[in-house]
Amino acid sequence: MSDRILIVEDDKMIAELEREYLNANGYDVDVCNDGLSGYGAALQNDYSLIILDVMLPGLDGFELCKKLRAAKDTPVLFVTAKQEPDYVIEGFSLGADDYITKPFNFRELAARVAARIERYNVISSKKKNMVDELDFGCLKLNKNSRKVYVDDNEVVMTNKEFDLLWYLASNPDIVFSRGDLFYEIWGYDSIGETSTVTVHINRIRDKINKNSAGIQFVETIWGTGYRFNS
Repeated sequence: MSDRILIVEDDKMIAELEREYLNANGYDVDVCNDGLSGYGAALQNDYSLIILDVMLPGLDGFELCKKLRAAKDTPVLFVTAKQEPDYVIEGFSLGADDYITKPFNFRELAARVAARIERYNVISSKKKNMVDELDFGCLKLNKNSRKVYVDDNEVVMTNKEFDLLWYLASNPDIVFSRGDLFYEIWGYDSIGETSTVTVHINRIRDKINKNSAGIQFVETIWGTGYRFNS
C-alpha cells in the first residue's frame, strides 16, 4: 500500500507539479488549496506526511500546523517562499518536522519526504514496543513518574535532563551526535545552540555517574557524540 500525502498549497500550479512528481515516486497525493479545507482533510484521513505552505488563505500554515499538532503526530513538511530564520524557527517550534524553501529541487523534496516518512515509521514502531521503566541495576528510570533512581535513591532531574537521559537509555550503545540529540529533545534541527546538549549531558553525568558500581553510563565518543553504556 502506497504512502498517502496531503499537499496544502494555494498556488495550484506548484501544487500540481508537486503532486505529479510525488505520484511518479509512488505516493498517493491529495491536494487542498486553502488552510481550512486542508485542516478538514488532515483530520478525516490518515496521511503519512503533510506538506504545508505558510501563506495560505483562510488559515495560514503556522496556525494549521499548530492545530494539527494538537490532534495528530503526522509528519509536517513546510514548503514556502519564506526564507527568513524567524519563519524557519517558528515552523519548527510549532512542531514541523522539516522546512524547505522555494524555489526547490523536486528530487530534494522527494528525498526529504521519504526521509521524514521513514523516520516517523521507525519512531512509531518504537512507541508500540515502548516500555515505561528502564532498569540498569544501580540506575532505574520510570517514564510515568519521570523519576530517576541511583542506588535506590531518587535523583531530581529537570524535564529536559530526564527527556535526554530517557532517550539515550532507550537507545543504548548507539552513538548520537549533538545535532541528533538537539533535534530529538528540543524538537528542531541545529538552528539553535547545540552546546546546550553538552551542558545537559554534564549535569546528567554529575547526577548518575556517582553510583556504587562505578559505571560511567553516559560516554563521550570524541569527535562524534554521546552514547549510553548499557
